[in-house]
Amino acid sequence: MDKSMRKPLLDTSLLTVPFKGAAGIKEVCFIGIGGIGMSALARFFLEQGVTVSGYDKTRTALTMQLEEAGMQIHYEDSLNYLSRNANIVVYTPAIPADHKELNWYRDNGYTVCKRSDLLQRITASSLNICIAGTHGKTTTSTLVAHILRYSGMGCNAFLGGIASNYGTNYWSSSTNCCVVEADEYDRSFLKLQPHIALITAMDPDHLDIYGTSEAMEEAFLSFTELVSPKGVLIYKKGLKRATELRSTQQLSYHLQEATADCRSVGLCVKDGTYQFDVAVADDLLAGFQLHMGGLHNVENAVAAISIAWLLGVEEDKIKEAIANFKGVQRRFELIWQSEQVVLIDDYAHHPAELKALLEGVRSLHGNTPCTIFFQPHLYTRTRDLAPAFGAALDTADQVVLLPIYPARETPLEGVQSELIATHIKKAAVTLLAKEQVATWITNDLRKNEKQKKIYITAGAGDIDQLLPSLRQLLSVSCN
Repeated sequence: MDKSMRKPLLDTSLLTVPFKGAAGIKEVCFIGIGGIGMSALARFFLEQGVTVSGYDKTRTALTMQLEEAGMQIHYEDSLNYLSRNANIVVYTPAIPADHKELNWYRDNGYTVCKRSDLLQRITASSLNICIAGTHGKTTTSTLVAHILRYSGMGCNAFLGGIASNYGTNYWSSSTNCCVVEADEYDRSFLKLQPHIALITAMDPDHLDIYGTSEAMEEAFLSFTELVSPKGVLIYKKGLKRATELRSTQQLSYHLQEATADCRSVGLCVKDGTYQFDVAVADDLLAGFQLHMGGLHNVENAVAAISIAWLLGVEEDKIKEAIANFKGVQRRFELIWQSEQVVLIDDYAHHPAELKALLEGVRSLHGNTPCTIFFQPHLYTRTRDLAPAFGAALDTADQVVLLPIYPARETPLEGVQSELIATHIKKAAVTLLAKEQVATWITNDLRKNEKQKKIYITAGAGDIDQLLPSLRQLLSVSCN
């Protein structure tokens, strides 16, 4: 297929009409407002002049930011805090079935919906760029939204992470375009209406919801059916069941695979920065620089650049935006760097993500001794993927396993972090409580004091709560 058959098929006519967004909604109550996806919607409605209130189990830095912005948030499940004038009550699947407030709203005839239902309403008449995948979607969606914002095209962004350039997971624009992180959990992404859809990966995950990897894959295939007839699906080259993708117009992408429609060319590392060109169909866009670590993030950048190319963003603007990109909090985030120690934090909680994370560290730091502190997330995921976790972690020199972060789950008999440890064959393994990590690092720093060390904290739970104290520890120990 030649270039002239690829690019013009994207219908961008919706960009010429106003963005409607939250028309007709006066008050919204969020149950589970502190979730990263829920908080983006809460910010959106507040900016639109809608009264926003909500509940969450725990006060966090994120909920405090929402309170400072003007939202009324409470942390006790009590009928004393009901928002009786709410037009819509939104809840997250993490909320238990016996939640008093949620059940009161249901019993009293309020419009109660999930986040995905509300996102469907907001994006009903906009040009939608929907980024899906079991990993990589947060960084890629943030890259896309950043390029559109930086270039001046503009977009409304609903992200699953905090963009370091802007300190937020949401921003708005009068441009009738939405960049949405399309969540596969409980099939939420099947509510969306993509004009450009991207699938980064569909490795087995959320098997507590889907039951089998085949059922999860079917959900992704159904997602591809939703792409507008004059839209485009972009997918990772080598994606399982790629021949079954159901959208009419497709482009593949890959880090460097020569048969992919979109790929990096001439990739190298210079002064800690990735430098590369990007081949997009028959075009070659030259001279990119990415300062964010990880080869997987170069691949994410290739995908984002391809979307910007489809939308007609000027090449120079795309390059400037990529060079200016500061990353996403908890995605290969550099927390500390000195001649002696590097500390990186990442949200990685799936074996494929851990593998990519460690490969990215090796691509930048070679054979420097590497210790990863991993907090497994969910008992079911640990049970289902323990061998794969062990294999991924085994590429580190030392692995420190913390107790499983349960999130929405109750413990499963026989499922502990030790289960992963049994599948680690080469790396040295230690099991620690979260509170013991700082002491472990202090002792480790005293060994071979002149040897450079890399520490990685990884997981989707609360391991990032260690970062302030670890940063303080390293600032004292490494000076």
